[in-house]
Amino acid sequence: MAAGTSWMWARASLRVLAFTVALAGACAAVLMGTVPVAVAADMRSKQWYLDAMHAEEIWKKTTGEGITVAVIDTGVNSSTPSLKGKVLKGLDTTGFKGEATDDYSGHGTTMAELIAGTGKGGGLKGLAPGAKILPLRISDTKLQNKESVNAHDAEEAIRFAADSDARIISMSFASEFMTQQEIDAVKYAESKGKLFFAGVGNKAKKGNKPQYPANYPEVVGVAATDRDGRVADYSQHGDFVDIAAPGSDIPGWCDTTFTRYCGGNGTSSATALASASAALIWSAHPDWTANQVLRVMFESAARPEGSKEGTLSNYLGHGIVRPNAHINRGLGTPGDPNLSPLTNKRTAGGSSAGSAAPSAPAASEALKGGSKSDAVVAGASKTADGGSQTGLILGGAAVVAVLAAGAFVVIRKRTRRQGCRASSELHPTLSLASSQPGGSQRN
Repeated sequence: MAAGTSWMWARASLRVLAFTVALAGACAAVLMGTVPVAVAADMRSKQWYLDAMHAEEIWKKTTGEGITVAVIDTGVNSSTPSLKGKVLKGLDTTGFKGEATDDYSGHGTTMAELIAGTGKGGGLKGLAPGAKILPLRISDTKLQNKESVNAHDAEEAIRFAADSDARIISMSFASEFMTQQEIDAVKYAESKGKLFFAGVGNKAKKGNKPQYPANYPEVVGVAATDRDGRVADYSQHGDFVDIAAPGSDIPGWCDTTFTRYCGGNGTSSATALASASAALIWSAHPDWTANQVLRVMFESAARPEGSKEGTLSNYLGHGIVRPNAHINRGLGTPGDPNLSPLTNKRTAGGSSAGSAAPSAPAASEALKGGSKSDAVVAGASKTADGGSQTGLILGGAAVVAVLAAGAFVVIRKRTRRQGCRASSELHPTLSLASSQPGGSQRN
């Protein structure tokens, strides 16, 4: 396929709604381009975001060891060179023939490698290569259209992850439908102390309808940015966005032959990298709760200019993840172990051995009148030929540049997410620049 084309991984909900006996089909969106890139031997050079996020500096202190990430996806091929010895025994909830380690599209294996791949055999190097993967296979729309599958596979996968030793749940699937069964499963995962990430979806230009599970209050909704530090034009926006991560021009497996990688775009990859960022921080602080890890991620993220503590951008949420900003620069305070930075409510999921003081409440007065841009710190280092930018390198002080005239938005305050929500704001063009060489990148 030519550059710019995309394909979609989708999943249908097909679940019984409360007080009904009808099955509803839901389409889950996961956008990935299929532009073939060089064979695996050259793969590390394609992973621009690792350099931009100062991964090598992070790995001197932590690689995510001791942390398991549950990947709810199309399955995970544990036999790729990059994942050998990294994949635990998981669960297939589809009802279709096969196991959790049988990937029927290649998407789930890509997500697993982005999180915890070792890079061996010329494969993808994960952002948290010391972490482990718990594969949980669910069905997408294409599979459901071909086979008879379990209508409640997602809920079962979430509950299995909640009862497992995995601390993080990464779900690069999206659906326009919510069900009571899924709501209950998500709340159960929160009660078990899990940190749940999901992509906000790739249909910003096709209706921009809120997606689930990202739109549930207990789930961290992840948006996508590109290598130049701009919010991707496909990345959905609204008050369901909690944080952003690199999602454009990210390599991944082309298909189930697992013989070559292709360039991809989507909030799927952003979700995997946000999950890996959490694994790095949690590995460095194993006694913290999910609330503390997430609070530090929020407080150390690259934030929109002029935004007040506790406010959010409809495009970036709290900002772009920067694990290096915390791990090597100490940004972010863990705060109250049992206060959710998502809902500002007390949670029952675990306790912390630490006694850090609580952070400020999540809700804060929003900026008014659209006088502040949704752009964040700007500037990227350039290649030797003065051409394309190599990634965002965020310094200590932030200076904002608005590249799209008139693309202003109001920074929203955090409220508890309930039901479906939409945004009518314009989509801005953003640039992240370094005001200080060597600062941690847009991680």
